[in-house]
Amino acid sequence: QMQLVESGGGLVQAGGSLRLSCAASGRTFTSYTLGWFRQAAGKEREFVAFARWGGASTNYADSVKGRFTISVDNAKNTVFLQMNSLKPEDTAVYYCAASRGMATRFEAGYDYWGQGTQVTVSS
Repeated sequence: QMQLVESGGGLVQAGGSLRLSCAASGRTFTSYTLGWFRQAAGKEREFVAFARWGGASTNYADSVKGRFTISVDNAKNTVFLQMNSLKPEDTAVYYCAASRGMATRFEAGYDYWGQGTQVTVSS
Protein backbone atom coordinates (compact mmCIF):
# COMPACT_ATOMS: atom_id res chain seq x y z
CA GLN A 1 0.00 0.00 0.00
CA MET A 2 1.02 3.59 -0.65
CA GLN A 3 -0.40 6.88 0.60
CA LEU A 4 -0.01 10.03 -1.52
CA VAL A 5 -0.52 13.57 -0.21
CA GLU A 6 -0.50 16.62 -2.52
CA SER A 7 0.33 20.16 -1.46
CA GLY A 8 1.23 23.51 -3.02
CA GLY A 9 -2.02 24.48 -4.69
CA GLY A 10 -3.49 27.94 -4.42
CA LEU A 11 -4.45 31.11 -6.26
CA VAL A 12 -2.06 32.63 -8.79
CA GLN A 13 -2.29 35.29 -11.49
CA ALA A 14 -2.09 34.35 -15.16
CA GLY A 15 1.55 34.09 -16.20
CA GLY A 16 2.65 33.12 -12.72
CA SER A 17 4.08 29.90 -11.34
CA LEU A 18 3.31 27.25 -8.73
CA ARG A 19 5.06 24.07 -7.67
CA LEU A 20 2.97 21.14 -6.52
CA SER A 21 4.40 18.42 -4.31
CA CYS A 22 3.24 14.86 -3.72
CA ALA A 23 4.76 12.99 -0.80
CA ALA A 24 4.50 9.21 -0.56
CA SER A 25 4.40 7.00 2.50
CA GLY A 26 4.20 3.26 3.00
CA ARG A 27 6.51 2.32 0.13
CA THR A 28 9.28 3.81 -1.94
CA PHE A 29 8.93 5.03 -5.53
CA THR A 30 11.19 2.29 -6.82
CA SER A 31 9.75 0.77 -10.03
CA TYR A 32 6.63 2.99 -9.93
CA THR A 33 5.22 5.13 -12.69
CA LEU A 34 4.26 8.50 -11.19
CA GLY A 35 1.60 10.70 -12.76
CA TRP A 36 -0.22 13.99 -12.46
CA PHE A 37 -3.84 14.42 -13.54
CA ARG A 38 -6.27 17.31 -13.25
CA GLN A 39 -10.02 17.80 -13.24
CA ALA A 40 -11.68 21.13 -13.98
CA ALA A 41 -15.20 21.91 -12.83
CA GLY A 42 -17.73 20.17 -15.05
CA LYS A 43 -15.09 18.23 -16.98
CA GLU A 44 -13.57 14.76 -16.86
CA ARG A 45 -10.21 14.08 -15.29
CA GLU A 46 -7.38 14.48 -17.79
CA PHE A 47 -3.75 13.45 -18.02
CA VAL A 48 -1.07 16.05 -17.34
CA ALA A 49 2.30 14.29 -17.03
CA PHE A 50 4.03 11.09 -15.93
CA ALA A 51 7.53 10.00 -14.96
CA ARG A 52 9.23 6.61 -14.96
CA TRP A 53 12.51 5.27 -13.65
CA GLY A 54 12.81 7.85 -10.90
CA GLY A 55 12.20 10.69 -13.34
CA ALA A 56 14.61 9.57 -16.06
CA SER A 57 11.72 9.24 -18.51
CA THR A 58 8.91 11.82 -18.70
CA ASN A 59 5.85 12.52 -20.83
CA TYR A 60 3.47 15.48 -21.04
CA ALA A 61 0.07 16.36 -22.39
CA ASP A 62 0.26 18.72 -25.36
CA SER A 63 -1.62 21.39 -23.41
CA VAL A 64 1.16 21.73 -20.82
CA LYS A 65 4.28 20.79 -22.80
CA GLY A 66 6.95 23.45 -22.46
CA ARG A 67 5.25 25.03 -19.44
CA PHE A 68 5.07 22.23 -16.85
CA THR A 69 7.87 20.00 -15.58
CA ILE A 70 7.52 16.78 -13.60
CA SER A 71 10.45 15.73 -11.41
CA VAL A 72 11.14 13.15 -8.72
CA ASP A 73 13.20 13.23 -5.53
CA ASN A 74 13.76 9.52 -5.02
CA ALA A 75 15.53 9.93 -1.68
CA LYS A 76 12.47 11.66 -0.20
CA ASN A 77 9.76 9.74 -2.09
CA THR A 78 8.36 12.99 -3.48
CA VAL A 79 7.17 13.92 -6.97
CA PHE A 80 6.83 17.55 -8.07
CA LEU A 81 4.97 19.42 -10.77
CA GLN A 82 6.52 22.79 -11.60
CA MET A 83 3.92 24.91 -13.40
CA ASN A 84 5.05 28.04 -15.24
CA SER A 85 3.25 30.50 -17.52
CA LEU A 86 -0.05 29.51 -15.97
CA LYS A 87 -3.28 30.18 -17.84
CA PRO A 88 -6.87 30.44 -16.58
CA GLU A 89 -7.63 27.17 -18.37
CA ASP A 90 -5.14 25.44 -16.05
CA THR A 91 -7.60 25.96 -13.19
CA ALA A 92 -8.47 22.52 -11.79
CA VAL A 93 -8.02 20.11 -8.93
CA TYR A 94 -4.66 18.41 -9.45
CA TYR A 95 -4.10 14.80 -8.40
CA CYS A 96 -0.93 12.75 -8.16
CA ALA A 97 -1.02 9.01 -8.78
CA ALA A 98 1.28 5.99 -8.72
CA SER A 99 1.28 2.77 -10.73
CA ARG A 100 3.01 -0.49 -9.89
CA GLY A 101 3.39 -1.17 -13.60
CA MET A 102 3.88 0.73 -16.82
CA ALA A 103 0.87 3.03 -16.70
CA THR A 104 0.83 5.97 -19.07
CA ARG A 105 -2.00 8.43 -19.78
CA PHE A 106 -4.96 6.40 -18.53
CA GLU A 107 -6.50 6.62 -15.06
CA ALA A 108 -7.24 2.88 -14.91
CA GLY A 109 -3.54 2.08 -14.99
CA TYR A 110 -2.82 3.78 -11.67
CA ASP A 111 -3.14 2.00 -8.33
CA TYR A 112 -2.86 4.84 -5.80
CA TRP A 113 -4.23 8.39 -5.77
CA GLY A 114 -3.81 11.49 -3.65
CA GLN A 115 -6.67 13.62 -2.34
CA GLY A 116 -6.11 16.47 -4.80
CA THR A 117 -5.09 20.10 -4.45
CA GLN A 118 -6.89 23.09 -5.96
CA VAL A 119 -5.10 25.36 -8.43
CA THR A 120 -6.89 28.55 -9.47
CA VAL A 121 -5.43 30.89 -12.10
CA SER A 122 -6.94 34.36 -12.35
CA SER A 123 -6.87 36.55 -15.45
